[in-house]
Amino acid sequence: MATLEKIRSKAGLLVLVVGIALFAFIIGDFLNSGSTYFRQSQERIAKINGELIHYQDFQQRIDEMSEMYKMQMGTTSLPEETMVQIRQMVFNNMVEEIVLGEATAKIGMTVSPDELFDMVQGENISPLIQQMPMFANPQTGQFDKAALLNYLKAISDENIASLPADQQSQFIQARNFWLFWEKNIKNQRLEQKYTTLISKAISANKLDAKENFDASAESSDIVYAMQSYSTIPDSTIQVSKSELEKLYNERKESFKQKEGRILTYVTVDIRPSQEDYDNVEKDIDALKAEFTTAENVADLVNENSDVPYVDAFVTDKTFDEEMRQFATTAEVGDVYGPVFESDRYRMFKLVAKTQAPDSVKVSHIMLAGRSEAEIESLADSLITALKGGADFAELAKKYSMDQAAENGGELGWFTELAALRGVNEDFKDAVFSAKVDEIKVVKSMYGTHLVKVTEKTKNVTKYKVADVEMAVTPSSKTYSKLYNDLNQFIASNRDISKLDAAAKEAGYNAATNQTVTADNQMLGMIKNSRQVIRWAFQNKKGSISEIFECDDKFVIAAVEGELQEGYRPLSLVEASLKSEIIAQKKGEQIASELKAKNLTTMEAYADAMGAHLDSVKFVNFGTRRISGIGVEPNLNAAIALAPVDQVSDPVKGNNGVYVFKVYARNAENKEFNEAEQKRTIDATNAYRFAYQSIQALINAADVEDDRIRFY
Repeated sequence: MATLEKIRSKAGLLVLVVGIALFAFIIGDFLNSGSTYFRQSQERIAKINGELIHYQDFQQRIDEMSEMYKMQMGTTSLPEETMVQIRQMVFNNMVEEIVLGEATAKIGMTVSPDELFDMVQGENISPLIQQMPMFANPQTGQFDKAALLNYLKAISDENIASLPADQQSQFIQARNFWLFWEKNIKNQRLEQKYTTLISKAISANKLDAKENFDASAESSDIVYAMQSYSTIPDSTIQVSKSELEKLYNERKESFKQKEGRILTYVTVDIRPSQEDYDNVEKDIDALKAEFTTAENVADLVNENSDVPYVDAFVTDKTFDEEMRQFATTAEVGDVYGPVFESDRYRMFKLVAKTQAPDSVKVSHIMLAGRSEAEIESLADSLITALKGGADFAELAKKYSMDQAAENGGELGWFTELAALRGVNEDFKDAVFSAKVDEIKVVKSMYGTHLVKVTEKTKNVTKYKVADVEMAVTPSSKTYSKLYNDLNQFIASNRDISKLDAAAKEAGYNAATNQTVTADNQMLGMIKNSRQVIRWAFQNKKGSISEIFECDDKFVIAAVEGELQEGYRPLSLVEASLKSEIIAQKKGEQIASELKAKNLTTMEAYADAMGAHLDSVKFVNFGTRRISGIGVEPNLNAAIALAPVDQVSDPVKGNNGVYVFKVYARNAENKEFNEAEQKRTIDATNAYRFAYQSIQALINAADVEDDRIRFY
């Protein structure tokens, strides 16, 4: 009984404890079951009209586009500035796909499978495909549908599955290349259909046609004088707070801003010291004796030069001016240099000179997709058949495993350099040592080639030059000194308000009041500086960063202020608004003073304005920029309406007040054709609507951009 009483007396506490336990149980279960939601939220890179773009999908698209660039440029890596462009393009494309997909879904617009098939291998091949060099006929340079179909057959699942494992990766890469472009072709077609629909819905009428014709049918020749607004000191013009507020409210929509940071940043160029230059000069000077006497310079060049040895004969057209001057006047074995230019030392040696064809025309039969033994056996059989009189082109069409098969194996013309870099050294040696119509067997990363030279150019003088280049770069000692000096500067200057002055005193470059937003990819023109912007958005006002290495610069940044998304406050745009109001008031003052003088001649106006008379011809209402004057739409309109040989009233422009007289009118000798004018307007508008219609969808979309969290 006593125990029961104790329980009753503690009932409130028990309820609280049980309640907390239940809450912990429930919230724990929610967190566990909702972990996917939270993980997705953390991994999202953007949210477009409620639709998430996940980091993994974004990165996959970047990887795809990067691979396309590498394949097209023939490289294994891309510079950071190219990657910046790719990341921005991918983001823009993904946003556009979402908003365009929503817009087209509402009206039931799609790209059907039959339509896509027709664009990629049917009767109406997409221009994107037709422009690809890989599908061009080597003889005509024109698109070859047979080459396209042969390519699609080679990258089919069935063909790839039949290949040896060591050859499949190359064909899988080719298939991924194709799928990338197929997806882009589909998206481009959907966009084209949507923008065509929009442009067809807006058509020029007869009033538009007449106005467009009149704007260009007649032009005027004028004489004019201009009094610049700079003739009146700004200090004499008063601008009230109410005037600023009124203009601000009129222009408020133009002051929309994204969330941003206002930065001060200091940069230090990572440059070699004088000691670095001296050391490289000593190294190349020490190498010269060995370079001069060495019979085989290839290893020496490859071990010491920043550029590899090129074991190929080339004409002097491939050289820069300095190397051309040396090669064409030197004897074999001569050495030139070292010379210094653009932060590098160079030294040349003429290794050999010959008279030989500059280029050879080559056909081949490429054998691949079989075991090594099968390829060797087939190669022997084909060589026997060719020696027996078989047609090379027919055998190529039947057995060759590349797109040149449809053209009888013809690859086109090769220089030694192109053969070396495009295939390999064995291929280069084979085709340039072969006689016309001689068959040689060469192996490469692509397979086994039966090559035949079908033509040669006439003999020319060709040179083989060894080129030693040593760039002067900052040594570790120089790098450390620059870094440590800047680090000491940061430690001694933690006051943002004094950072600019301190940087200039220390001999550093500084910039203040620089606004960045989360979608800026670079800080000013500093390469690889996205990391600085990301840091700025992760820190508050008053923060000073550590040292960032951005390409060839060290950078430190300080957050001066934070901008909230919305509208820029009047305080930040007051200077530009004040300048505009001052210009307006100066215009009114100058025009009023000139009118009060009741002047009647251009010479009198020029004297009163302290200006000289000038002239310009062929000005019409549609003239975008008047020669010698600039963009002055008020002046355009006044000229179009002015009587001939009558001095105008003062016209207030962007840069000053103008007075003019039309001394001649030029009418084009053509009749008004309403239908033609409508077609011209509609054609012009179609290009504009194509961009504006998509941009309008993007502008209206609810875009939450979180990229700054990831890179």
